[in-house]
Amino acid sequence: MTLVRIEEPRVKEPPQSGFAHHPVFRLGFRPFYLLAAAFAAISVPLWIARYFGNLGALARVDLNWHMHEMVFGFAIAVIIGFVFTAGRNWTGLWTPRRGHLAALAGLWIAGRIAMLFAPPLLAAAVDLLFLPLAAYPIYSVLHRTGNKRNMFLVGLLALLTLINALFHASVLGWLQMSSVTPVQAAILVIVMIESVIGGRVIPGFTANAIQGAKPVTNEKRDKISIALTAMAAVAWVANLPGPLAGAIAVAAAAAQATRVAGWMPHVTLRKPILWILHLSYAWIPVGLLMLGLASWGMTTSSAAFHVLTIGSMAGLIIGMITRTALGHTGRPLNAGSSELVMYVLIQLGVIARMLAAANVLRSEMLVATAAFWSAAFVLYVIVYGPYLLAPRVDGREG
Repeated sequence: MTLVRIEEPRVKEPPQSGFAHHPVFRLGFRPFYLLAAAFAAISVPLWIARYFGNLGALARVDLNWHMHEMVFGFAIAVIIGFVFTAGRNWTGLWTPRRGHLAALAGLWIAGRIAMLFAPPLLAAAVDLLFLPLAAYPIYSVLHRTGNKRNMFLVGLLALLTLINALFHASVLGWLQMSSVTPVQAAILVIVMIESVIGGRVIPGFTANAIQGAKPVTNEKRDKISIALTAMAAVAWVANLPGPLAGAIAVAAAAAQATRVAGWMPHVTLRKPILWILHLSYAWIPVGLLMLGLASWGMTTSSAAFHVLTIGSMAGLIIGMITRTALGHTGRPLNAGSSELVMYVLIQLGVIARMLAAANVLRSEMLVATAAFWSAAFVLYVIVYGPYLLAPRVDGREG
């Protein structure tokens, strides 16, 4: 069973007018993919400008803002858009749309504005509203249909809400904890989401698209891989002794590498819409290996977490927000030249960031990372904005 079916019921959307009936509010992926891409395109250059001292007027653009907004702004918007869309297919019930979806998108925007301009306490209050209000509709449709298989996502969204609260508490000085710790915890939770969802969809997509391909999946191996990844996350966040935490992370990396190797990534080389998912997932074992090396003092935690965020998180995001947007707007699942450029730009971005972490032309590589990242998401907005703002080309719902 795949996580997102591209084939939906053949129900045509009746013509309606009014702001809440605009096509962008017909299904969750539409506003949240577009908002997330636009925000990603702007936010990283803002941070790089601040990093080099060229953004004095916006003092709130600091390391805390950068870390928080990449996770709880950008990544969470994509996750919610994806889950709203998938939830419709899992249950046959409507997830937020029309006015409800517009209100949630507006709340997400309010959170981004508050994090830039509002006093920290007010910013925290506004920002913390979004996740629980977005997660409840998912819980509601899953509960009503008895869909226990996907209820884990509600639990992980609740965990992310708690982690977000801990971040704000640390920034406000209410909690004696580095603000880096909850952000790193949130990234590792997202890696867990990627591990579960990736294991469900990537082998299936490959088998369906490549004639004769038979990706190897093994339920026991998958559970071991995910369990080791969770253990590595807990060991890192709990600051267990370096030798132990490193050993667990390296074991998780090996398990994840074995898993992705069985999915036959080599057969996807002529299918960019597939290889971007395989390649991006492959950055998870690389990131876990680097996390192990960081535990042993052999590299920096920043290098490891940027591999996980740019390589796996952004790579899987650009792969999925192109694929699902094409499918759910009634277009063929084919990556053209624009998609290929987006995919390559993200991969160039993670390579540039790794070179920066190794102090190879650090300043130049940081600027290059921001340029590659921003260009990928600007291109997404330019190409996919018209798709997301218009009705499906086949006239069906969503």
